[in-house]
Amino acid sequence: MTNLSLFRESTRSWLADNCPKSMREPMLEKDICRGGRNHIFQSNDQKIWLDRMASKGWTAPTWPIEFGGAGLCKEQAKVLREELIAIEARPPVSGMGISMIGPAILEFGSETLKKQHLPAMARGEIRWCQGYSEPNSGSDLAGLQTKAENFGDHLIVNGQKVWTSYGDDADWMFCLVRTNTDVGKHSGISLVLFDMETKGVTTRPIQLISGTSQFCETYLDDVRVEIDQIVGEIDAGWTVAKYLLTHEREALGKMGSSPVERSIKEQAITCLDLTNGRLNDEVIRKELIDWEIDYFCHQLTSERVNAEIASSGVGNTSAMLKYYGTELNKRKYELLISIHGSESMHWEDNPVSRQWLRSKGNSIEGGTSEIQLNIIAKRILGLG
Repeated sequence: MTNLSLFRESTRSWLADNCPKSMREPMLEKDICRGGRNHIFQSNDQKIWLDRMASKGWTAPTWPIEFGGAGLCKEQAKVLREELIAIEARPPVSGMGISMIGPAILEFGSETLKKQHLPAMARGEIRWCQGYSEPNSGSDLAGLQTKAENFGDHLIVNGQKVWTSYGDDADWMFCLVRTNTDVGKHSGISLVLFDMETKGVTTRPIQLISGTSQFCETYLDDVRVEIDQIVGEIDAGWTVAKYLLTHEREALGKMGSSPVERSIKEQAITCLDLTNGRLNDEVIRKELIDWEIDYFCHQLTSERVNAEIASSGVGNTSAMLKYYGTELNKRKYELLISIHGSESMHWEDNPVSRQWLRSKGNSIEGGTSEIQLNIIAKRILGLG
């Protein structure tokens, strides 16, 4: 038996013994554990699951052990993902810490930043939000106007951010600021970190058409940021920002295959009439088959891309995965609306209509679909 096979066997056994039964059930948005200083666990099992996975380093399995990870290689991490999927386990913790700013700190951060922030992220103790977009700098991210004045041992930041996901619930923000106005717009940017309870930080939720307020406006008025909270070199934050965006787009690209709810097929079987185990509605049956084919193609493409990145380094494929994954997610909720029919219009009792409305934003957040198509055309297809 190979070492990888032994790892799979031991992983399967550990998960069988340690993943609570309730953490293997479909979940809604409200059931997601995002951690943080003020997180209220939905159940004792949710806390047990997070604590057990964090103690193994499996919340951030490829991170070094000294920073809260397990030091797994990519092949072992893939086995762990597969075994978690096999038992339909809920993610022990989700959020921008492990998926976005964590990898950026690992790649560009000082030892001080790594020791300060990474173990807390892996344990689910700190919840992060992203300070990128501004009222007049969305797709043109490098055109940001939030400024940071350098006073030697600290910066003073002034400006406004918008579409700050969960900004009102976050503990810390990773934020792009302009630290130099005498150079090209891509050269005078820095990525800084600060506590959301710092004096001068104000957040205000933005009401969405889905009835929720996941996004916020964030105002920064003379916010003090210590100089050691800069990720990478000062004025060189654009490189860090691009690296981080790659991880964001990869995460958004997985939306079409999110484990947040029962599968489309299960919901179709529950809601629609069947004859001999076959859906009577031919139109929905065809749309469901088409969606599943595209879903599996997306999964296979993701695996191929991961293999290519492992052998040759980070590429430009995150734009492709982000575009197709978010479009796939939008199609999923269009299909679910058809499956649930008039029941999906029961605003309070059925979450499908809210999820359908929320999915419309997928092609805007993290870089619009139009921007992704431009990146694909230029950097992947080599056009113009």
